[in-house]
Amino acid sequence: MAEIVYMPKLSDTMTEGVVAEWHKKEGEEVSSGELLAEIETDKATMEFESFYDGVLLHIGVDKGQTAPVNAILAIIGEKGEDVKEILASAETPSVQEDSEVTPEPVKEVKIAPAPASVPAPAAETTVVPAPASAPIAESNGKISASPLARKMANEKGIDLSNVIGTGEGGRIVKKDIDHYSPYVGGGAKKRAFVGTESYTDTPVSQMRKTIAKRLAESKFTAPHFYLTLDIDMDNAIALRSSINEMEEYKVSFNDMVIKACALALRDNPAVNSAWLGDVIRQNDHVHIGVAVAVDEGLLVPVVRFADGKQLDEISQEVRTYAQKAKDKKLQPQDWEGNTFTISNLGMFGIEEFTAIVNPPDSCILAIGGIKAVPVVKNGVVVPGNVMKVTLSCDHRVVDGAKGSAFLQSFKKLMENPVALVMK
Repeated sequence: MAEIVYMPKLSDTMTEGVVAEWHKKEGEEVSSGELLAEIETDKATMEFESFYDGVLLHIGVDKGQTAPVNAILAIIGEKGEDVKEILASAETPSVQEDSEVTPEPVKEVKIAPAPASVPAPAAETTVVPAPASAPIAESNGKISASPLARKMANEKGIDLSNVIGTGEGGRIVKKDIDHYSPYVGGGAKKRAFVGTESYTDTPVSQMRKTIAKRLAESKFTAPHFYLTLDIDMDNAIALRSSINEMEEYKVSFNDMVIKACALALRDNPAVNSAWLGDVIRQNDHVHIGVAVAVDEGLLVPVVRFADGKQLDEISQEVRTYAQKAKDKKLQPQDWEGNTFTISNLGMFGIEEFTAIVNPPDSCILAIGGIKAVPVVKNGVVVPGNVMKVTLSCDHRVVDGAKGSAFLQSFKKLMENPVALVMK
């Protein structure tokens, strides 16, 4: 009997998916657990496996096309079965941006990084990657790669030992060859002068669509207001230097900010809240979302129960998340559940900025860079180091007094950072 395969919901915010690649053609046999297609979501490109045995009788969404969750993706059954009656009787939702449908259960999904098809925005710093580490080899000593990837690499003259595999277990797959660029040392590539009018149109990725939709909703539905504060960073600089000289692990200012935010949220639970329409949910737990820039936009991995973690734990966790985000290997559980968000652009030389609240959070803290400036201490002008921070608040949940109280708690912790290392 023929079985309908529906477009699965592969992330919490996914409403539609794009078929990036079909690994089977109509009329080919399919086994349960065999790779059927690659589906681009708003977070990553995921490998989708069949959970039926049979023949691929019908492909409902062609490569490159978009379809809402629960649309007919494919039909698998016995050879020769008529699918016209199935298609006629099946209710397929129309393609809409805002479709809200319950997904068909998915047995097992393996995550593969999305192809880096969208160039980084001009405002972001583009860094030439270091040469990749050696790819994983199979037990027989050969490099793990799909037959198609091997064929394409041979045709293009690409050495598989220089390609990073993004498939399961580091296996090199077709898209790794499609998007392979040889490493060129010596810094970023300079752009040549263009004497004629020209431009490049790049299709909007699912990730960028979701970022645009969610942040537009946040900006235009949540009444934002902003609170800015200067923080004396002299003590934080001294403590960080001492830690990094004495301990095996290295601590960044961002790690200290995360810890200070977590402790300040514990003392100011009204800021650790979410607008849910009919209710305001005040969270007792503290999960800090840390915005990480990737080529196609931002991902926000979450440091869970951050108020109960030491600086070295936070440091290691954030480094791991940042690498996974750049490699597009974050799992859904890595980016879900934040109760507060931090966006830090200080490392890019930005002194001050405002960020858009990341729903359903009620606040987001924008961290600027540390700047050496003259400051007045004990009535005397002396050299100092100041960091500007701006708290963006959803006025439906947090008013000015509550937001200010949080910032004062955060300021006290950052200016007396010994509290961040006390158990």
